Amino acid sequence: MLENHDWPAIPYTPWKPTCETLRLWMQIVGKIRMTLTPRLNHSWHVPLYVTARGLATSLISSRDRQFDMRFDFIDHALDIEVADGRRKRIPLMPLSVCDFHAVVMKSLTDLGIEVAITQRPCEIAGALLFSEDRIHASYDADAVHRFWLALLQVDRVFKKFRAGFLGKASPVHFFWGSFDLAVTRFSGRAAPPFTGKVPGLATAVMAEAYSHEVSSAGFWPGGDGVEYPCFYSYAYPTPDGLKSAPLHLQGAYFNETLGEFLLPYDEVRRSADPEATLLSFLQGTYEAAANAAHWDRVALEVHFDQPAPAH
Repeated sequence: MLENHDWPAIPYTPWKPTCETLRLWMQIVGKIRMTLTPRLNHSWHVPLYVTARGLATSLISSRDRQFDMRFDFIDHALDIEVADGRRKRIPLMPLSVCDFHAVVMKSLTDLGIEVAITQRPCEIAGALLFSEDRIHASYDADAVHRFWLALLQVDRVFKKFRAGFLGKASPVHFFWGSFDLAVTRFSGRAAPPFTGKVPGLATAVMAEAYSHEVSSAGFWPGGDGVEYPCFYSYAYPTPDGLKSAPLHLQGAYFNETLGEFLLPYDEVRRSADPEATLLSFLQGTYEAAANAAHWDRVALEVHFDQPAPAH
């Protein structure tokens, strides 16, 4: 089969050290945004967004200064740009988390931006403080570039999928804690209190994130027991019968350990029509969750290609 360069190969194992390092670097940048940005429901004030060159924070305000931070995966640099024209560029290269944290914080100080962040990484069991981590120090520029190329495609398809919903829905955004691109739909009904535990996250944060019924889908590069890039879809609370719902899609299955549907990225990129394959997974798993939980689908949905009515 011919290589699909629009959906590049991104096997997890070869770039795992870089992926782990990049995740921690992004947590530093993400925590800067989180600290300085007014809080939004479901932590929507914290993610990064896919851009034409990488991933970025969007505009951040710090007293009288406005700035943004952008990971550039073409030139491989972290750009910090202030609205007054001043900027700093930090090259992305093999560098420990400790040293990356130090140079980022110094760069902000040099630009007149003062911020103190919590140094404990989120959603990584046993993680070291940023200023103490000299273990993670890898950067494979080619692998990072290919990961970003995949994110471009996934972001595009997720946005098309999101357009088929009239109810409350999240932006398509990249959560640096879990290191995944995600989009979430809401039924509009309250959910039972969330009681799970996530390393480095307060229980109250998770309880608020899952305060209402959701059907959520996403993409992550691998890790945490799934050693390949993968799409996922789950519902909270998990309705009875969800895991046995038929998907009729090659490679898709319900992972009992994670409690969610999975579809390996390679099944999508190697298919004759990757966009259609991914949309089939997104729509099929959403329908399985919405039907099992008795969502008001007539009121909440519109076809992707139809103009949505005013709402």
